[in-house]
Amino acid sequence: MARYSFRDKVALITGGSRGLGLEIARRICAQGGRVVMLARDADELRNAVKDLSSRGGQALAFRCDLFEAAQIRAVVRQTIERFGRIDILINNAGTIEIGPVEHMQLEDFDRAMRLHFWAPYFLIGEVVPHMRTSGGGRIINISSIGGKIAVPHMAPYSASKFALTGFSDAIRAELARDKILVTTVTPGMMRTGSQIHAKFKGDHTAEYKWFELSNRLPFASISAERAARKIVSACRRGKPALVMPWTAYFIIAANAILPNLTGHLMKVVNRFLPSPVSQGGNQARTGIEVRSDK
Repeated sequence: MARYSFRDKVALITGGSRGLGLEIARRICAQGGRVVMLARDADELRNAVKDLSSRGGQALAFRCDLFEAAQIRAVVRQTIERFGRIDILINNAGTIEIGPVEHMQLEDFDRAMRLHFWAPYFLIGEVVPHMRTSGGGRIINISSIGGKIAVPHMAPYSASKFALTGFSDAIRAELARDKILVTTVTPGMMRTGSQIHAKFKGDHTAEYKWFELSNRLPFASISAERAARKIVSACRRGKPALVMPWTAYFIIAANAILPNLTGHLMKVVNRFLPSPVSQGGNQARTGIEVRSDK
């Protein structure tokens, strides 16, 4: 496994135009790989391609709404037509919605499930036949510590990440017989500026403040650069699982050994989180919108 090379490999990366996805793309390109980035923002995709090209990387970008299965199929087809293969699939795209469960509605859970579970499901279904034809491949599903331990005020996110984690772990043994290695990545908080793009419900300002503070804690979070380095290494080695940083290992282990204690601690944590507000809290606002009000 250690001899696996990215040279001339084709990696399809969702959410590859910024943040963690772009950092992963940079590292794969630096090792001679070719990347195909999927995202919804055309300007961000153009900037990402320029960034990778300036570093000598080979990059292709497709504007793709991962909520639409037809667009997913079209992108996979175009990638195969262009490069003839897909060696690596990295399901990285995600969104975070923060707020009390009282303000979360059916569409919030549906949106999270469609992006974090159904999109990877459809992509894997489209890509696996091509990987089998070419003799194997790598699938990296980037879940979250929220997919191992339910976090207060993040119910839609946790529910969808639990689904992705379970699916990723379930298919690993079955696909291994075709030399398709599946890695489930479980990061803690990521210092990628995600609070700006996250959506907030309830007391928007208060929810933004606690989430921003959590993202800045050095012992509980990890930078995008360091996370990308670990993910690319895990991909190369074909590791079944990657948990980072070390505090995430501790929290997950504690939950597995003492689930009742963890449950009580989460209740204590929830007491310090913002309380539900009036119906105005049902309106989601992005971190950029909330910060501009300060």
